[in-house]
Amino acid sequence: MKIPKRLQPLVDEGLIDDVLGQLMSGKEATVYMVRRGDEICCAKVYKEASQRSFKQAVQYQEGRKVRNTRRARAMEKGSKFGRQQQEESWQHTEVDALYKLAAAGVRVPTPYGCYDGVLLMELITDEAGLVAPRLNDVSFTEAEALSHHRIIMDYIKLMLCEGLVHGDLSEFNVLIDDKGPVIIDLPQVIDAAANNNAKRMFGRDVTNMTEYYAQFAPQLSDTAYAKEMWHLYETSALTPQSELTGLFDEVLVDADVDSVMEEINAAFAEHEQHKAWVKAQSKGQDKQEDEDPSEAWYN
Repeated sequence: MKIPKRLQPLVDEGLIDDVLGQLMSGKEATVYMVRRGDEICCAKVYKEASQRSFKQAVQYQEGRKVRNTRRARAMEKGSKFGRQQQEESWQHTEVDALYKLAAAGVRVPTPYGCYDGVLLMELITDEAGLVAPRLNDVSFTEAEALSHHRIIMDYIKLMLCEGLVHGDLSEFNVLIDDKGPVIIDLPQVIDAAANNNAKRMFGRDVTNMTEYYAQFAPQLSDTAYAKEMWHLYETSALTPQSELTGLFDEVLVDADVDSVMEEINAAFAEHEQHKAWVKAQSKGQDKQEDEDPSEAWYN
């Protein structure tokens, strides 16, 4: 095929030898199958911001840290240089996440590097050496669905242990090879601690995956993995070794209004008593009235 304009520099520099074909075109990138020496891999060409249809990208970028203060200021101002830096940040976020998650035990494509808006990475294939299908193109038995769902929940848990939330996880962002599921598409990954949308997006990720597998194993619809994991995360109890059950009891404690009102009334009475004492002092009352009845409160 004709070499796409964005991939020509990589061919010229010897980073890839040939472009074999287009694999897919998504909302933020187009992915090609390329040859690099004897290896067949992927080249993910990120689309320019003006061409991306990824909506509400600002929600995903909230809380992302930029080490260089000059770049951070430029990004805030939205200057031409700032927009360029925003694009590079968007692209390198995926590369960083791939390395981090692979080290944590999450199955993701192995990255080979990002060059001028093109991410080179491992091509995930099936047993026959063909491009691995997406999850939405695969059917399961009940037992297979339960097994795969358990693996995905474990991967989501490991991601959260690393402080990351995929943010756009669904059956369209998971590949299936002979070893099981592989999570892909991570440029929008968010910081669980710094992004105000993290809890909502985390819940959506878990719900998307559970609803898909529940087609084959309906009992999964009654699980509460999102609430269970997020509660453990918020209480600093989530670890890679945490055993997930899918169960979560929300303890809703009714406010004891009477006790609260008693505390308020007591505090008000004490305040009024102190005001009366101050007023009496200002009028020069007898020394016998000179003891502050609120003294015990201070002591």
